[in-house]
Amino acid sequence: MTRPLSDRLTVTVTGGIAEVALNRPDKLNAMDEAMFDALSQAGRDLAAQKGLRAVILHGIGRGFCAGIDTALLMEFAGRVDTLREAILTPLPDAAANRFQHPCTVWADLPVPVIAALHGPVYGAGLQLALGADIRLAAPDAALSIMEAKWGLIPDMGITRLLPPLMRADQALELMLTARVLAATEAAALGLLTRIAEDPLDAARTLARVIAGRNPAAARGVKALVRAAWPGDDTQLNLEAELQAAIIGTPHQMEAATASLQNRPPRFG
Repeated sequence: MTRPLSDRLTVTVTGGIAEVALNRPDKLNAMDEAMFDALSQAGRDLAAQKGLRAVILHGIGRGFCAGIDTALLMEFAGRVDTLREAILTPLPDAAANRFQHPCTVWADLPVPVIAALHGPVYGAGLQLALGADIRLAAPDAALSIMEAKWGLIPDMGITRLLPPLMRADQALELMLTARVLAATEAAALGLLTRIAEDPLDAARTLARVIAGRNPAAARGVKALVRAAWPGDDTQLNLEAELQAAIIGTPHQMEAATASLQNRPPRFG
């Protein structure tokens, strides 16, 4: 069964294995509001899917996801008050807000989720990948916690998703610098499970192995690992409060504008 969710995602379910493909290749699968909402809905739909055994996340085209769409970032400047309200308001049935949920929903799924990564995996794209349980990356994958480039903090569930993988000092350095990591360094730091020449093929092979296990045991293993290696939801509100205080301020807008104009920011 294959179905599109808006024109941003394609979801295919075969033999208990779901493939969720980001389908905005002309924008390197950059996230806009339609993509945020489609990812959230896909996760909700799959949570209710009977017989689901495993999920694969991947991107169509030249990269997994280049982060937030810069056009959306600039558009947000015109409606900062409503944006802050959305950031500070959890969804009715979740601890996460509208922008965190597209990433955290994959951690909440009861079945293992595998991200197959290639090309740019930046900002929102990396935080989406962190929502998966396993990350397989091509040698050409390039990863970055890129929000500092726009004068922002990473706020799409990173306080829940990153702490089990990295030391605090390593995470802090990446958050402050927004530097881009080659796949080999990302794997050494714990951001990747392993490097694969063809990560989508490797993800499909792994998903078939998982689908062949006792489904109750596979779900139990995920629940066990997610419970024993926290982060958890307790700091999502802190992300929201910090981001709401930063977004739309003169310094944040100057950081974003300077990045778009490829010049050093002038904070005064």
